[in-house]
Amino acid sequence: MELLRLSKAAKRLGVHPVTLRLWADSGKIPVTWVGRERRFSSTDVEAMKVSTGGERVRLEGLYVRISGSSGQESSLDAQESELRATSAGQVVKVFRDRASGLREDRPGLNRLLGAVADGSVTVVRVTHEDRLARFGVGWLRHLLGVHGATLDVLHPKKSGGRDELLEDFVSLVTTFAGRLYGMRSAENRRRLLAESGQCKAGDSQ
Repeated sequence: MELLRLSKAAKRLGVHPVTLRLWADSGKIPVTWVGRERRFSSTDVEAMKVSTGGERVRLEGLYVRISGSSGQESSLDAQESELRATSAGQVVKVFRDRASGLREDRPGLNRLLGAVADGSVTVVRVTHEDRLARFGVGWLRHLLGVHGATLDVLHPKKSGGRDELLEDFVSLVTTFAGRLYGMRSAENRRRLLAESGQCKAGDSQ
């Protein structure tokens, strides 16, 4: 019998190390501690290979989102509770955002996609499709599929409330207004410089 490190045992089983760690935490496979490191008996690993039969473990990443920065925490908790109650696998982590569904640079979403990329999440779960994004969900599904993950929507084809749609619309208008103002500011700076003789009207400086 050989005592295997986590990474080596996971490789023999053909699973992600996070999966094996979850199995150990739940008592699905025995673990021996050597100092602060886990070790797995080669005998137990071979037995696990037979019992799983190559079945893929469902590692769930729960994504919850509200559009406002405050005042809607109960909605975040409600989304998480509903997703946990209907879970059909191992809930790896809950990813939260307080931002418009139109934003592409959401910290929680970025962490979720990172977890999908490294294999620690195989199923992304949301209560409604628009929790993940207002637009471009099809592209996100494709991206998840590239990494072997899937999207599970608890309540398909149900949009958010009117208030949040209005907030998203205001966010969209504000974004475009800010960009337009920035463009005009740049044009005004170039015009003033040209009039002062510091640069030519056609210069981009």
